[in-house]
Amino acid sequence: MLGLSAGVVLQFALVVNGAQTYEQAQKQAAESGQPLLVLVGTDWCPGCRTMKDSVLARMTSGGKLQKVNYATVNAEDENALASHLMRGTAIPQLIIFSKQADGQWHREQITGTASEAQVAGLIERARAAQAGKTAVKQPSAAVAGK
Repeated sequence: MLGLSAGVVLQFALVVNGAQTYEQAQKQAAESGQPLLVLVGTDWCPGCRTMKDSVLARMTSGGKLQKVNYATVNAEDENALASHLMRGTAIPQLIIFSKQADGQWHREQITGTASEAQVAGLIERARAAQAGKTAVKQPSAAVAGK
């Protein structure tokens, strides 16, 4: 019964907050095989807040992020992790990792504010890559071996 209660509390927290810590989401992605979606940004960045509080919040509440493990990384609070995940220094960066059948990781990102349709396309491409329908890119050490 306690396990069920903890699961309900976790699900409620995810719906309310929308995101997990990177460590939680990375672990679940490794266990479930679902893609890992990571938003890297800051609290002071207007585009980051739009992505986190509007675009991704709407997608979460609408169930559009159910097929990914979603995490946020604050680039100021978790500078080393953010630097490792990011390509370039512009924020926000929305990064998705998907593990392929051969164990390789596909990585793709959107830099800057994006629409729900653009994020949905990013997720769709990651799931296609996971199914072996696109070229494989090298894995991120943060995902592959953290």
